Amino acid sequence: MTTILVTGGTGTLGRLVTARLRSDGHEVRVLSRHTPPYAVDLREGGPVLDAAVAGVDTIVHCATTARGGDERAAANLIAAARRAGVAHLLYISIVGVDRVPFGYYKAKLAVEHQLAESGLGWTVLRATQFHNLLVQLFQGLAEVPVMVLPAGVSDQPVEVAEVADRLAELAAGAPAGRVDDMGGPEVRTFESLARAFLGASGRRCAVVNVPLWGAAYRGFRAGGHLAPERAVGKGTFEDHLATRIRR
Repeated sequence: MTTILVTGGTGTLGRLVTARLRSDGHEVRVLSRHTPPYAVDLREGGPVLDAAVAGVDTIVHCATTARGGDERAAANLIAAARRAGVAHLLYISIVGVDRVPFGYYKAKLAVEHQLAESGLGWTVLRATQFHNLLVQLFQGLAEVPVMVLPAGVSDQPVEVAEVADRLAELAAGAPAGRVDDMGGPEVRTFESLARAFLGASGRRCAVVNVPLWGAAYRGFRAGGHLAPERAVGKGTFEDHLATRIRR
């Protein structure tokens, strides 16, 4: 068994990856901004980061923020991994980061490039959006009487626990470069997913599809964030709602 560091190890994905790796017998260290003994902001780096990676065989990089700084965080992590002689750095990315010109996606793609050029052994897994992210989105949109959705956009949500299992599997193996994408079992219109959420939660809300504008919207509408040929996930959105939503 190996020693593995999980960045963002207390987050939605990271905590599941951590639990799976530990159940498989690995020694796991958790790095997050507020959890000792490896409490560090990757965007700042420092001695705690060096201590976290010392003696580590593999890093699973789940830490991310939509508020910016992922590239700086990756640069600090890569530099620390080089100093410590880490053999494998595994990164979770998003399907479509190279096809949809969305700010957060551009940052994820830049981190992929940093890894490829790092000189380290690396693996990148791209997954479609998680079920729970859509639930959070719809919860916010349903706070008003009319739920406004982007017209013509579909999604292919995947269960986060399945992605965690795949990451744990990859972490136990050798660096593999960019591996096959991981998509949810169904490509569904946003309206279909929203109505499933409303039905499961018992909320009453009108649904309106509104055309938007801009290159990112065109990319999403064209399906750049989908992987229908890699619909390997098993759990459907309704499966997720049945276990997570209470009326």
